Amino acid sequence: MTDLEAIGKTCFALHARMTARILSRAYEAALRPVGLKLPQFGILGAIGHGAAISETALAEKLGLERTTLVRNLKVLTQNGWIEPVAAGGRGLRHRLTPSGQAILEAAIPLWQQAQGDLEAKLMDTKPDEARLAMRALRKAAYTR
Repeated sequence: MTDLEAIGKTCFALHARMTARILSRAYEAALRPVGLKLPQFGILGAIGHGAAISETALAEKLGLERTTLVRNLKVLTQNGWIEPVAAGGRGLRHRLTPSGQAILEAAIPLWQQAQGDLEAKLMDTKPDEARLAMRALRKAAYTR
């Protein structure tokens, strides 16, 4: 018989999903005062950082399913935080509106506080070591 307890203790996917859900809740609680969800914050940040790339490329860059990205872009557009920009061909790109820039600027200190709180709670694990381990897992699991 398979040792299910050992699988539960060692499975990278299970631990990553559990960690992602808990981290998402922590960051979303921090961003709640400005009305942003974590994926929306990431999208605004990428667009604000000048990621004038196609929706498909933006989804890949952010590790989002394209349908999830499109759904969030729609909300961000409806809120007046981004606007589409015509691009060559059929692709759309987006840019921040002035209110989008303002919401991003209001969200950044909230994110920084959540980030600092989490880093402080890591105890014996250095933040850069935790990030390196997560990057190594992403690289190991990445298939194309």
